[in-house]
Amino acid sequence: MATQFLERPDGKIAYDDQGSGPLVVCVPSMGDLRGEYRFLVPQITAAGYRAVCVDVRGHGQSSTGWPDYSVGAVGSDLVALIGGLGAGPAVIVGTSMAAGAGVWAAAETPQQVLGLVLIGPFVRSEPNRALDLLVSVMFARPWGAATWLMYYANLYPTRKPPDFADYRTALRKNLAEPGRLEALHGMLSASKNASEERLPRVKAPALVIMGSKDPDFKDPAAEAQWVAQNLHGRCEMVKDAGHYPHAEMPDQVGEIILSFIRKVA
Repeated sequence: MATQFLERPDGKIAYDDQGSGPLVVCVPSMGDLRGEYRFLVPQITAAGYRAVCVDVRGHGQSSTGWPDYSVGAVGSDLVALIGGLGAGPAVIVGTSMAAGAGVWAAAETPQQVLGLVLIGPFVRSEPNRALDLLVSVMFARPWGAATWLMYYANLYPTRKPPDFADYRTALRKNLAEPGRLEALHGMLSASKNASEERLPRVKAPALVIMGSKDPDFKDPAAEAQWVAQNLHGRCEMVKDAGHYPHAEMPDQVGEIILSFIRKVA
């Protein structure tokens, strides 16, 4: 799988491009790699769609040292990618903060976005200086990568993928590279207000997918319903799944996502 790069004013965005047909852009969670979609992509391409997976700025094979890691900045990368590929409009599949970036892109360039699949979406935030300070300490070097990987394991509460050990090793190696932890911290502390403010402007169909045991939310079902209602979209709860239902229960969730893509693409 060849890595390609999108040139941006402040760096490069890495992505891979597989399959042919209507475009589906997959965007991973903060602190993760585009390999997050390793179980979903084969399903998308087999169904007759073109799957493009990106490494968000500062992560994976994308460059580091960006001045901005906000949802608006990541959303602008998605808009540039879809435009650069010349294959839009696209369905955007985004996890966690990347879901907020998808909302931003759909609001700013509605002609480029056919639909949104938002998995465990972070689309709003509340100021919390104490939490920001705790995060800056927890994910500082030299212990930051180990702390993140301990937390990462909790995001799969029911079953871990069969290749989980190898995947986490790859994630550890990536986080050890200069600038990677700093990018993670930049995204963790970045405001999500830009996506929350744009929710009323999104016209594209939206599907919200949430694991019933997602540890990132006090009440996953309530948050999923709130996001879906504000987007006039549909909500699907995945029983016993955590923050990565598409990797934890890929067959079940893949069919839910493909059913949505078929309707909008």
